[in-house]
Amino acid sequence: MSTSHASPDREAQGHTLGHALQLARETLPPMHPAGRPFVLGGAVATLALRKVSKRLGLLAGLGTLATAAFFREPRRVPPARDGLVLAAADGLVSLIEEAVPPAELGLPDEPRTRVSVFLSVFDVHVQRAPATGKIERVAYRPGKFLSADLDKASDENERNSVLLRTDDGHELVAVQIAGLVARRIVCQVGEGDQVAAGSTYGLIRFGSRVDIYLPPGSRVLVGKGQRTIGGETPIAELPSGRS
Repeated sequence: MSTSHASPDREAQGHTLGHALQLARETLPPMHPAGRPFVLGGAVATLALRKVSKRLGLLAGLGTLATAAFFREPRRVPPARDGLVLAAADGLVSLIEEAVPPAELGLPDEPRTRVSVFLSVFDVHVQRAPATGKIERVAYRPGKFLSADLDKASDENERNSVLLRTDDGHELVAVQIAGLVARRIVCQVGEGDQVAAGSTYGLIRFGSRVDIYLPPGSRVLVGKGQRTIGGETPIAELPSGRS
């Protein structure tokens, strides 16, 4: 009985194709599930418009690719060191100031250090847990859609606030704030959920801002104008002991 063997050329092609697919998976970041309906709709529109005009089809295709890029969710590796507060988003540190946390969380009416990160439409728009711990409260509040880089955006814009208690007992507040063109805040966690530092917990569509309120005694590690990488850049060091 004869045994068939794949030719060396076919084996080489198979290895090359497999390597190319592996490189593509490693190079192209995965997409957040919230983006799939938009990308699917864009793909359908692209196919439909191509029948009418190749130019319109090309424009729709480019728009679909841009949408897929907006919803990208790259893998992040948080620092191994304990006692850090990580950036909850990619973007630019726009404000570092003292402010009272959102009233809807029911926290004491006392100012805490707030670090604000502004996300442009070109930044990764998923939000990451700033530390490992338990979600104690999630509170949504409707509001305006002012430009997210304005000081008053924290108080007047639509927002979703999350109170996180770290494993060391510290209280951290992360606030997703809608921006000028943002019209949808997605929060994937609920009260009682356990989250790991750097894990994705939400998304804001199309331009926004994320505020982190630090426990008293924290040491800020970033400066205004610095760029952050969500889930990787340490923005503060927690005080030793419980808050």
